[in-house]
Amino acid sequence: MHSLQFTAESSSDGVTERDFTVDGIPGVLWSPAPGAEPAPLVLLAHGGGNHKKHPSMAGRARLLVAGCGFHAAVIDAPGHGDRPRTAHDEAEIAELFRARAAGEPEGPVVVRYNDHLARLAVPEYQATLDALQQLPEIGAGGPVGFWGINMGTAIGVPFVAAEPRITAAVLGQHWPDALAGKARQITVPIEYDMQWDDEHISREQGLELFDAFASNEKTLHVNAGRHKELPRFEADSAVRFFARHLGRVTAPAVPAAPVG
Repeated sequence: MHSLQFTAESSSDGVTERDFTVDGIPGVLWSPAPGAEPAPLVLLAHGGGNHKKHPSMAGRARLLVAGCGFHAAVIDAPGHGDRPRTAHDEAEIAELFRARAAGEPEGPVVVRYNDHLARLAVPEYQATLDALQQLPEIGAGGPVGFWGINMGTAIGVPFVAAEPRITAAVLGQHWPDALAGKARQITVPIEYDMQWDDEHISREQGLELFDAFASNEKTLHVNAGRHKELPRFEADSAVRFFARHLGRVTAPAVPAAPVG
């Protein structure tokens, strides 16, 4: 049994936000107003250098809660947010900055470091899912989604491949090097985002990872623009995707969320 402890709570606009820890790992859970029937859960994963309460995470969570009545949860990845950096974290971050300053490709460093973080984060996400499904407002056996872009995909692909409780996933914007093999084990519906003019991940690399998924239902969303220019309307599309696959109808007129 994993130890779930709530440490803070606030509410606004019909959304309840609760900070928690699971076995000491910090996270946050956004939920609809108390008293509703058990509802689906979407696990979020933040991007590299961000944290559990980054505006993109809070924005996506509020879309899911207000638009679908879902719960949404995210934990800080190792070395991010409220979690301390190790010497390994510091060395990899320094190498990334060095490559960037020298005009060298960032991919080899990011792929290696994200693969390391994913090996740590996947069991943490499994423990978080175990703990959250013990809550009566979520419950065991209900549909569960996963939504993670960039580093969130580096964590999400091995997590979804290993976790039979995931019903559908939104992923995107990552290199195939460490992920294609795991993607071939995934058969749940996938919505995948990539940027056509990404200065870090080539079109061929983006398409290679999308092609690797074994899902019978997978949809590729390609937009013009650079790596950090993923349009905000893709968040609305992701919410509609989860509404289809997790069993709720999206409410109209929900504000768009940040996507960084």
